[in-house]
Amino acid sequence: MPSLEDIQTADAAHVMQTYGRIPVAFVRGEGTRLWDSEGREYLDFLSGLAVTSLGHAHPEIADALADQARQLVHVSNLYYNDLQPTLAARLDGLLGGGGRVFFGNSGAEANECALKLARRWGTLHGGPARFHVLSAFRSFHGRTLATLAATGQPEKQEPFQPLPEGFRHVPFGDVGALEAAMDERVCAVMLEAVQGEGGVNPAPAGYLEAVSGLCAERDALFICDEVQTGLGRTGRWFGFEHADIRPDVVTLAKALGNGVPIGACWARAEVADAFSPGDHASTFGGQPLAARAALAVLDVMERDDIPGRADHAGKRLADGLALAPGVVSVRGLGLLLGAQLSAPVAGPVASACLGGGLIVNAVAPDTVRFAPPLTVTEDEIDSALEIFGRATREAIS
Repeated sequence: MPSLEDIQTADAAHVMQTYGRIPVAFVRGEGTRLWDSEGREYLDFLSGLAVTSLGHAHPEIADALADQARQLVHVSNLYYNDLQPTLAARLDGLLGGGGRVFFGNSGAEANECALKLARRWGTLHGGPARFHVLSAFRSFHGRTLATLAATGQPEKQEPFQPLPEGFRHVPFGDVGALEAAMDERVCAVMLEAVQGEGGVNPAPAGYLEAVSGLCAERDALFICDEVQTGLGRTGRWFGFEHADIRPDVVTLAKALGNGVPIGACWARAEVADAFSPGDHASTFGGQPLAARAALAVLDVMERDDIPGRADHAGKRLADGLALAPGVVSVRGLGLLLGAQLSAPVAGPVASACLGGGLIVNAVAPDTVRFAPPLTVTEDEIDSALEIFGRATREAIS
């Protein structure tokens, strides 16, 4: 096996340098644990950014992939395959029924689909000027040009100006600001139930309900970006279920394939009808291998009540984080949590945790994000809290 130094040298020579990589190369995983190229063991409390929600190398997912790889990996979407509609029906059932699904390969692609669908729907229900989308400051919706334009983080947008027009941002949680911005050009509002990349910021109580009401009143679509929060992460199947709403469009990815690239955009049938053949496509979207993985993921999640496990484990983790030295508050839902520190030392704390065998990340200068597998055990939570406590005690003294 190549050493970390060899891997770093090859990466620098042959891979586009779009990531400021942390000097660790992971080579094996099992459950909540990872091993690096030097043989060191870690507790993974980041899950590949909320992706491996059933843990690494889950045997049932691995068996499903191996079996499907021997049958059929890919067929063009010019033809039918039997797994794609089966998966779509499962997701539609979880979302309350009455909708249809488009499959892509990532959260950005799911959101790109949602934005195109909203624009198409808007022009059909208001004319060519009705293509504007409102989203929130500190949101994150992807890195394509359109999803970057929807992302409310100017520092990420600046190097790529000019971005596509028609995207406007309002403060997260401010109903009045949203209402003031919601003119006749707006076809949709896109929000996260918890802003993951923006600092683990849950929607304030009553906010999503108010937004849903405004969208209904103004005949605009309400898009919920559940790429990070969906499929059990917040202690419910979907983050929006903590509010009494039903969105018009919901986007998913990350946990859906437990590491196999797949994204999905669900929309109410009457909204989905805005698309005609040729309006949108993805070569690999909904291919048999990815769909089989996703079906296996849903089988395990439903059988083992993964949302319930996330709710229970999240309370234990949140309570423990609140007692850690230097932690002033804990934000989030279920097993998507941010520990806010009393000083802007989240980066050093995350580095110290890594040195101690715990993988977390600094999602803001003063906030450390925790997103372990939803299968995490109580003993693993307690071990992680011990490592984190040592790191904060050393950084904040």
